[in-house]
Amino acid sequence: MLEATSRTVFYSLAQVNWLQHYASQYGMARDRGFARRFIAGESIDDAVQEVRAVSSRGLLLTLDYLGESVSTSEAAAEATRDYIRILDAVVQSGVERNISLKLTQLGLDVDRATCIDNLRRILQPAEAAGFFVRIDMEGSQYTEVTLQIFETLWRQGHRSLGVVLQSYLTRTDGDVARVLALGARVRLVKGAYNEPREVAYREKAEVDAAYVRQMKALLDGNAYPAIATHDVDIIAATKQYAVEKGYAQDRFEFQMLYGIRRDLQASLHQEGYRVRVYVPFGQQWFPYFMRRLGERPANIWFVMRSVLSERG
Repeated sequence: MLEATSRTVFYSLAQVNWLQHYASQYGMARDRGFARRFIAGESIDDAVQEVRAVSSRGLLLTLDYLGESVSTSEAAAEATRDYIRILDAVVQSGVERNISLKLTQLGLDVDRATCIDNLRRILQPAEAAGFFVRIDMEGSQYTEVTLQIFETLWRQGHRSLGVVLQSYLTRTDGDVARVLALGARVRLVKGAYNEPREVAYREKAEVDAAYVRQMKALLDGNAYPAIATHDVDIIAATKQYAVEKGYAQDRFEFQMLYGIRRDLQASLHQEGYRVRVYVPFGQQWFPYFMRRLGERPANIWFVMRSVLSERG
């Protein structure tokens, strides 16, 4: 219940205009910006510089261009052009060709057909250049339409494509089976949006049990799932299940967020597991940042120290 309450509070704070204004001024300052622990920068050049350091530690990476809920077709088209420029920059830089995106960033709230067209415009150069593209999952009101769009593109032959599922939604057991039936890759997360109890588990024990249940189904499905969590108990359960079933370490990968539990990322890599770091960047970072605080309140102390240091 504490996690659900924290998520609700920070989701509400993300809508406060003066907080967003303050964040835009101080959050990404290069020397002591309080958000730089979790955000790799506001430009693709900043992000490329940061991911080189990630790769040097032997870790895999995904670039996550932040942005969501655009309200006009013009803004969706601009986001699409941004992604194509990002693809070019990644190719030129030589870093790993792996990105994630949100469908509302491409116009899903404007028009479904427009969103699909924009996604295809990104997939065409991405696939030609050997990228893997992950479609992120957003709030529960988007779950079904996101899966429908993913399924449509998958059946049209776009196979360098994956999707995210959220274990705290009560529907996710069925969605795991649905995506596994395609043979597609799933990134399993707990979920960070403020959801009503009618569609989502509210107690931590329920969410954890659902995650472990779904993790086992994904490992059994053998479609190279991404176990995306910083929860040491769930990581231990994943490792134990893989050993019990005789699954090789390269049957799946662990995924973690940039700036969170770097010690755990390093130790898993040293044990021989594949570890991927999601590296977010972009000017629209504030909602993402607030969700990170909401799902892991231990991060609040780090932020407070940074703010006090800035003012001191």
